[in-house]
Amino acid sequence: DGKAFESCANYKDNLKLFLLLVLVYEVHVYTGAKLGAETDSNVFINLIGTRGDTGKRKLHRSKNNNVKFRHGQMDIFYIKAVSLGDLEKVLISHDGAGPGNGWFLDKIVIKQKEGKEAQEVAFPCNRWLDEYQDDGKTERELTANSKYFVKENSSQQWRVQVKTDGDSPEPQECKRTLVIYGSKGKSDELLLSPQTPGYVCFLPRATDEFIVETGDLGDVYKIRVSCDDVPGFEGWHLKSFHLEELHTKQELNFDCKCWLSLNREDKELVKEFPAVNEDQKTLPVYKYVVSVHIGDRWGAETFANVYITLYGKRGDTGVRKLHTSLAEGRKFQRNKVDSFLVEAVSLSHLQKVVIGHDREGYGAGMYLKMVTVKESQDSDKEWVFPWWNWLDTHLGLCETVCEIVTVGRRLISSPKLPEINMKSSGLWIMDITGSDLSNEEDPICLSFIFYGNLSRKKLPLQVTGKAIQFKDELADIGSVSKVQVTGPHSELKQPWHLDLLRMKHTGTKEEMYLAFDCWFNPNEDKCVELPALYADQEPLPVVEYAIHLHTGHLKKADATGEAYLCIQGEKSDSGKRWLNSRNSLITFARGQVDVFKIKAVYLGKLNQVLVGFKSLKKDEWFLEKIVIKEVFYTFSAHVFVHNDWINKCSKKDFVEVAIPLKETSVTSLLTKDFDTKSRGRWQTWVHCTQVPEDVPDIQVVVFGRKGKSPAQEVQNLNDNPFLLTVGDIGDITKVSFVLSGPCLGRGIKLHKLRLKDLDTKQELGFHTETQWLFGEDGSDTVTELAAVRPDKPPLRGVLYSISVHTGTLPASGTDADVFITVFGEQGDSCKRRLRHSNFEKGQVCISEMRAVDLGQLSKVLVKHHNIGYGAGWYLDQIVIRESGKADGQYAFLCQQWLDSGVGDAQTERMLK
Repeated sequence: DGKAFESCANYKDNLKLFLLLVLVYEVHVYTGAKLGAETDSNVFINLIGTRGDTGKRKLHRSKNNNVKFRHGQMDIFYIKAVSLGDLEKVLISHDGAGPGNGWFLDKIVIKQKEGKEAQEVAFPCNRWLDEYQDDGKTERELTANSKYFVKENSSQQWRVQVKTDGDSPEPQECKRTLVIYGSKGKSDELLLSPQTPGYVCFLPRATDEFIVETGDLGDVYKIRVSCDDVPGFEGWHLKSFHLEELHTKQELNFDCKCWLSLNREDKELVKEFPAVNEDQKTLPVYKYVVSVHIGDRWGAETFANVYITLYGKRGDTGVRKLHTSLAEGRKFQRNKVDSFLVEAVSLSHLQKVVIGHDREGYGAGMYLKMVTVKESQDSDKEWVFPWWNWLDTHLGLCETVCEIVTVGRRLISSPKLPEINMKSSGLWIMDITGSDLSNEEDPICLSFIFYGNLSRKKLPLQVTGKAIQFKDELADIGSVSKVQVTGPHSELKQPWHLDLLRMKHTGTKEEMYLAFDCWFNPNEDKCVELPALYADQEPLPVVEYAIHLHTGHLKKADATGEAYLCIQGEKSDSGKRWLNSRNSLITFARGQVDVFKIKAVYLGKLNQVLVGFKSLKKDEWFLEKIVIKEVFYTFSAHVFVHNDWINKCSKKDFVEVAIPLKETSVTSLLTKDFDTKSRGRWQTWVHCTQVPEDVPDIQVVVFGRKGKSPAQEVQNLNDNPFLLTVGDIGDITKVSFVLSGPCLGRGIKLHKLRLKDLDTKQELGFHTETQWLFGEDGSDTVTELAAVRPDKPPLRGVLYSISVHTGTLPASGTDADVFITVFGEQGDSCKRRLRHSNFEKGQVCISEMRAVDLGQLSKVLVKHHNIGYGAGWYLDQIVIRESGKADGQYAFLCQQWLDSGVGDAQTERMLK
């Protein structure tokens, strides 16, 4: 199985031989989720402990994945070695072989068991092993991180029995996994694979048994079963699961009776089942409605595969692919909302979502406005997860996966009231829930500040228990836009957690739940805020502002004291934010830049900053300027210049100065810069199905702004990477597939085309939906695909109409095959065989050619293969225009023979 060697050790003491125990080390290798993180190189590892090391071992075969070291993937390897004692270091390296040799390693976790004691040690890396990235090293020494060092005395072993129904198809090559959830945590993904090589599992009517090991999960409340989405998978009819814990003999039955298939009614490859116990209520299974809101920006749409994980107080859904939208039309399009059903055991209150895409296909980048989730299609409330940013490798934060914490829950539609009641007065009833205070004599004092479009109102509150209700008209503030909570304003003996603020208006029936989910700690001045959540309004995001305070270089410019600031914008202000901790002072050193970060509901265009400062030592502080960057939302920097002293007044009072905005620089799209220069080496993936067995050679030509590559062979069509060397052709605009032999009987279905620059790690997607190589009927010899970039629209596809005028001289016609190459300002069409074969004297033959837009046409190369009786041909002219357009045609005159026996004997002409 690929083992290079096994080790053992001994030593001799007083002529006695002692053998050290041989252990199996379970090595979990986590490849990062950065762009281009995966590698095809050979990876080597050396484990180092207090008793020695394993020597350099090659990580041969992943136990849980067919292809190892993929983007965001965890691979498991087993290494046999004598006991190394406590693990201290790991040496990890690769040999740089293969087209995609750079590697971003997140961490390595090593598990071992010696006697009854299990040990788990983590070795964080979070760096590149790449000669063109980071420091250029392909070997790293990793040190054990003590906080991950865990000694487990309790683990659980489960006997898992799986029954497959009688009408289930014959099993196919497909990874099937199980995750077990309990009150103390969840298991890893447990691969359900045969214990005996060659044994076939999941046959119709079969019962298969597996032994799996987990940590101590506590009381099990659900399981999740998944199948991989592989082409041609017909499905699996699962009948039941039976789990037995081998030590406690606890048994759990799951009556499944469902299909895991994309071809059946549910169209799901993931299913969850609640545990059924006599002593506790069975958890409900919800079909969560997950709505993905795409923004109204150019290029906001995506054709990539989108995945989401929902997290709640009771576990998570695992990663789910968003397959089938409830909305009509193509999914994930600009300014569109697509809803998907995600079936899962109840998660209780939702807390966050993780959403991302796989960067595949046409226009992979996506501008995500927000995600909303409701428990069922009949629910009247939904959880809100605002984002307002790109999921793109080259725009925004340059990430394709994001974690969004909920801001709360809102009504799905505004209450419908009679017109007479719409402006009626009423009260806001507000319920606060949080952690329990053990001593009601020591309440926590907080301030709730309600911001409206007219004014604001501050309500001081004393929280004495787990929940408190209060009422207020909030008169004269207008429509509530956000709620801010500050405190604690009293001595706090223990931390207190604010969960939720529920607001309901007795008049308008408006209702919202604001999920603050934050701790208030002793000796801390906290300020948190969330946007109001109305059914008919898009919530503003919570933005992180980075504040850079520049103290001047003047003599005695530095100062020590207490300080706060308040950012004011066109929509609202941040409120007073303290820069020093309670009961402590802050020092602003001469010539220093101090950076603070605050979170606030988006303030709009900033216009002023208020700065307050007090020094008991009568220090005077020379504040040069303040630069505020909106690091998350519009990527802008606002400069507020003061260039003056603060605090020349009484030591008892705060000196407050208002500093107006001086200038703003805005970069709405943060475009990723490449640190390295491209050498024109692109790793290429082509995935096709319906490929004939006797397919002839297929060549690929890559076109760029500065030229095109030589034709190179497509090495495989089964999604295995191969290298294309294209040279210095500039930004890639399109890729052409050229059939070397005769036409095929039918087309080849293209599912994926992806290119990755091995130097810059730039990736290009291509629109492969409904795409066939060489036409669905196989009658074409060339197929072209336009490259898609996030920062500019792709070249459009054009159907050209080509009229070939044969002359009227005697014997002008030909029976030979005629080929044409059309050249334009944006490349050429590659050589095409004209389908029409009736090039007779005086005839006009019209053919159609589908190609990526060539721009202004400049010339045409026409030729025939000079085979057959009467191959010679007198060509009058060729006229080309876009199909469906009456104007803008190009005429290319020839009025010459293409005949090996007439005139200059040429069978090939360049027409301009």
